[in-house]
Amino acid sequence: MSEALPASPAPAADSSVAGASGARQFWRRLRAQRAALVAAAVVALLVLIALAAPLLTAIEGQDPTTYHPSLVDSARGGVPVGALGGIGADHWLGVEPQTGRDLFARLVYGARVSLGVALAATLVQVLIAVVVGVSAALGNRWVDQVLSRITEIIVALPLMIMSLALLAVVPGSFPRPVLVALVIGLIAWGTLAKIVRAQTLTLKQLDYVAAARLSGWSTWRIARRDLLPGLAAPLITYSALLVPANIGVEAALSFLGVGVKPPTPSWGQMLTAADVWYQAAPQYLLLPAGALFVTVLALTVLGDGVRTALDPRAASRLRVGTGRRGEARADASVDTPTGDVPRQVAPGTDPLPQSEPGDGTNEAGRQGEPGTEPLPQGAPADGKKEATA
Repeated sequence: MSEALPASPAPAADSSVAGASGARQFWRRLRAQRAALVAAAVVALLVLIALAAPLLTAIEGQDPTTYHPSLVDSARGGVPVGALGGIGADHWLGVEPQTGRDLFARLVYGARVSLGVALAATLVQVLIAVVVGVSAALGNRWVDQVLSRITEIIVALPLMIMSLALLAVVPGSFPRPVLVALVIGLIAWGTLAKIVRAQTLTLKQLDYVAAARLSGWSTWRIARRDLLPGLAAPLITYSALLVPANIGVEAALSFLGVGVKPPTPSWGQMLTAADVWYQAAPQYLLLPAGALFVTVLALTVLGDGVRTALDPRAASRLRVGTGRRGEARADASVDTPTGDVPRQVAPGTDPLPQSEPGDGTNEAGRQGEPGTEPLPQGAPADGKKEATA
């Protein structure tokens, strides 16, 4: 009787590939995009600077609101004294014309206002859009019609004109950064709500949502357990693109004089005051404009990278390539059969034709011995046997 062999343990599955979660797949796709990684590093640096603004200004020994009249030349209209706008050990980026306030301190504190307003406005937009879009998709026909018409009206409203009107009638005692964030969020949620409604209508047709409905789950439970996880990808993608747009809106409102009020620093407000100083003190205009440009560009590139990483169809494009090299590789894989190796041709010689059926050269190459010449087509394989016969 043969002895029983011990059962060998089954090979463990590759947890990094087969069992990878959605978050791991997302980070893997995002890491494949160098531009998105650089943009993420820039955004992280800007956020760190905004959060550490009090520490950075304390190290410099300045603050964003203190006037320094001795650092400007009143005889020349308030131009900063010294080279490059008064840059020195005490003022790392120079001083502001007319007032002498430190530019570095105002720039880093302005990052807190611009980024904070943009993020708060985006959060308000996402909350309103999710509530309206999901309610319209899950409600009855009348609820859908009413909410859809309201959304279309919101989309048709001009953002800048409505923001100017609302900001002009609100009392000045209300905190201005909070007000700007609320106004932008309450006016610019329409497009995102339409996206949420369309995605929710698509998710409603899936089998697991129908099974949850048949099992007696309430509408709120279905939305919370089944629909909201499916809405995460489009919400994250569109929100990443909304942040730079909201930064631009806040800068435009501050530039028009209805956004953040002095003495609170803001990049848009600094651009408003610098429009007459671009010749006498160009750094006063270039610094906030450059910071605004870098921030919007980094957030836009990062948002596009997030959209590509969350798109399941982008995985194959990231692996194969979409440029000329990818097309050349694809064409080569189609034209060259599997296992055939291209033959090297010596310089100055004509390339040999591809093998055809009945070719003596190929027959000899496959069956003949090394060093024997190939027989012509139609000749007998062995001359001695033919003569004997």
